Amino acid sequence: MTVPAKVFLNWLDEVAGGASHAAVCRAAGIKRSTLAQQLVRGRVTMATVAAVSRSLHLPVVASIARFPQYQDLAAGGRAPTEAELLSQISDMDLLREILNRSAAVEAGSPAAQTMLSPVPHRASVRTWLDAVDPSELRQMVAREAGIAPQNLSAQITANRLTPELAITSAQLAGVGLTNGLVATGFLTPAEAGWRPGSRTAVLRRTTNSSLVSLAAERLEALGRTLRRTEQDSAAAQTVWENLG
Repeated sequence: MTVPAKVFLNWLDEVAGGASHAAVCRAAGIKRSTLAQQLVRGRVTMATVAAVSRSLHLPVVASIARFPQYQDLAAGGRAPTEAELLSQISDMDLLREILNRSAAVEAGSPAAQTMLSPVPHRASVRTWLDAVDPSELRQMVAREAGIAPQNLSAQITANRLTPELAITSAQLAGVGLTNGLVATGFLTPAEAGWRPGSRTAVLRRTTNSSLVSLAAERLEALGRTLRRTEQDSAAAQTVWENLG
């Protein structure tokens, strides 16, 4: 996600009150050289726009929507579905909730409330895509964005997704355009307009059977990832042994 440098500078003059670039960078936690390189190339990233907006206490989504190519971002924001909210609860937190409920049944007392880890978690991109996938979403995103499916898969495996791909995924899935940006960590839940405590609320409403099924799916996916990692490690070890 980038905007023309000239458009960015016009916006910066408007919101920063004529502050120097050095002052803006210090406040936003951006290296002066990073901004300078972006201006020289003529394209400024949305990460820079977001950082400047946060430093000036401006709403990030509204700031990004000021740029013509992203003007639909604010209007396209919608509350996350229950599936999306659950997707942004980590595997460990799901398991803690199951254990808390089991312990409460044995003790005959109310279940302790699980304190949820921050978003994103270590597989938040994959779990979000799984939650919003109408059918073959990954293939649709790759075709729409004009990238190789294996390149998209590599990003997902690394728990990364460019903002452009996150927005494209949301558009194709028919969900709020900012929700994928939360899953990638580009936006916080609050910046995307998620209600405070919404993840906890949906977790508490989830039935025991649904919770166990979801945890089982997550563990199976984790098992596949671990098997691939172990196979790659074993293959690399074999290569080193042969070279030795």
